[in-house]
Amino acid sequence: MNEVNLSKRLKRVFDYIPEGTKMADIGSDHAYLPCYAVLNKRCTSAIVGEITEGPYNSARSTIRQSGLEGIVEARMGDGLEVLVPNEVDVITIAGMGGSLISSILENGKEKLQGVETLVLQPNIGANQIRNWLDKEGYSLVEEDILEEDGKIYEILVASKSNLNSAYGEKKDMELFIGPYLLKNKNGAFKKKWEHEKNNFERILTQLESAKQTVESVQKIKEVEQKLEWIKEVLS
Repeated sequence: MNEVNLSKRLKRVFDYIPEGTKMADIGSDHAYLPCYAVLNKRCTSAIVGEITEGPYNSARSTIRQSGLEGIVEARMGDGLEVLVPNEVDVITIAGMGGSLISSILENGKEKLQGVETLVLQPNIGANQIRNWLDKEGYSLVEEDILEEDGKIYEILVASKSNLNSAYGEKKDMELFIGPYLLKNKNGAFKKKWEHEKNNFERILTQLESAKQTVESVQKIKEVEQKLEWIKEVLS
């Protein structure tokens, strides 16, 4: 994989970046995605954010080798602190857990001014991102799920200006599983939730065999509810 040939996962993230935008890729590692986006005329410019020196230097090297100095810029800093408000139209964050992505967005909320689109690819915990987006007034406009090299990835696309809600009467279940994914249960979706069903069944068995407390009884109810949702979507 490089700035000319992206992985299947990053190519799918690229597909959701609006044309003619200025992008920021946070935690970009080698800067393959932003360089690819500029080389393929999807974005007019890009900012790469890295928190540690190694990935920052790797990003600078890719930018230089791609002949994109002055168009793609690598910056070192924590999360969205590398940005100035109204500097970019779209932010991509890929390859992290949902909890970390949510905290990056939460901690950098003041830098989201002017950002119309968020394209987020969590490795786990997509439901945490959905909850954050819903709380902060972002509309979930698209979702995707794919498998690559034995791992399953979800992609969430959110808009600040779209006022349509993705959620219906079963909002809690849709926040957990994904409202758009529920409508298109592809192979990766089924594989993920079969695995999650087995995982939650194991957790439930452990909770039920342990000493019961107020907290554990509440936890059992939560796990039972999630299991009920999963079985419903797999049936």
